[in-house]
Amino acid sequence: MKPEELSLHRSSSCSRSTRKILPSNYIRSSVLAPETDDISDKPLVRSFTSVPFSRPTKTRNVMSILRSFLGIISIPAIIPTCRWLSIPSRLSISPSLGRKVTGTLFGHKKGHVSFVVQDDPRSEPVLLVELATSTSTLVKEMSSGLVRIALECERGSSGGRAVKLFQEPMWTMYCNGRKCGYAVSRSCGESDWHVLSTVQTVSVGAGVIPVEKSRSCNGSEGELMYMRARFERVVGSRDSEAFYMMNPDGNGGPELSIFLLRI
Repeated sequence: MKPEELSLHRSSSCSRSTRKILPSNYIRSSVLAPETDDISDKPLVRSFTSVPFSRPTKTRNVMSILRSFLGIISIPAIIPTCRWLSIPSRLSISPSLGRKVTGTLFGHKKGHVSFVVQDDPRSEPVLLVELATSTSTLVKEMSSGLVRIALECERGSSGGRAVKLFQEPMWTMYCNGRKCGYAVSRSCGESDWHVLSTVQTVSVGAGVIPVEKSRSCNGSEGELMYMRARFERVVGSRDSEAFYMMNPDGNGGPELSIFLLRI
């Protein structure tokens, strides 16, 4: 047989086809254009994915303006110039006490002695108790070198209201184991403010304060004495606290401890 006779003749249908013959190893793409023979007569509808569009609101615009304004101007530099924003010392909020506080004992020589607790010598008093002993008696007790004052109160003595330990109105006082009477918690009066403002610059010390005739009733109570020192505050629980007087020189001076106990 001759080589010319081995050639294959294409049929008429193949000769009219415009498609290309693809080899067997051709990899078909995952995305192909649709052929015209597979397209139906229905119109094509293209689906769109909705993208959320947030329009800036008026509140966001105001907040952004405030942030940029605060970033330019420093607030701490403005506040000190506004003196009308300052709170008076007598109306200031009571500070939270630390480990070491300032304690002041003062009173007329023949009158009752008062004990005041402050966070520092210039701060608002957080506790003021009028003890059930005179100033002269306390001075004699301290000359012995050791004074232990215990103030006890019962639960519910404030009328059934749950109050803090410093807000208890009345205490039973014991001095070196002996019952002396009742101590009373009270607010800071004009005479108390006069004493505290007079010894405001004193951190540790004792002395006598001159008494004005207008502040003294009849002069029978004697001169006004005071003693101020740093106390170490120890909190046992919400119902017990203790104040231990610290000797700044460490030379073995008189020891004074005041205990508050709610039983």
